[in-house]
Amino acid sequence: MTNPDQSPTSGLTPHIAIADKRASEAIDFYAKAFGATERMRMPAQDGVRLMHAHLLVNGASLMMHDDFPEYSGGPMAPPTGVTMHLHVDDTDTWYHRAIAAGATSQLEPHDAFWGDRYAQVKDPFGHLWSIGAPIKGEK
Repeated sequence: MTNPDQSPTSGLTPHIAIADKRASEAIDFYAKAFGATERMRMPAQDGVRLMHAHLLVNGASLMMHDDFPEYSGGPMAPPTGVTMHLHVDDTDTWYHRAIAAGATSQLEPHDAFWGDRYAQVKDPFGHLWSIGAPIKGEK
């Protein structure tokens, strides 16, 4: 039997690893910072780490798990070269909520040359998030 809560919402879904057995903490952070809702959580057999979790963030799926270096040949978290982008209704509101929840500013909200109000934050687990919305009054 398939569990609909573990199915992605689109054709491409980020699946992130969280270092230091902090995936449960990350779920709480993403709820506060980005309004994430938890669809499902599967603990690992060790009773400490999470094998899998599925969140909805801004209408899209985010899969995550605690890092399991014993299965991947070494640490997977935090990533390098990956930015998760949130296309939102109000960049400033989402940016300030993330900062209040504990994210670190990487780029303050500004009107970017391509027509978005744009910002970047780093979450407490080392993942980079960009936040963008069309500049009000532009299409």
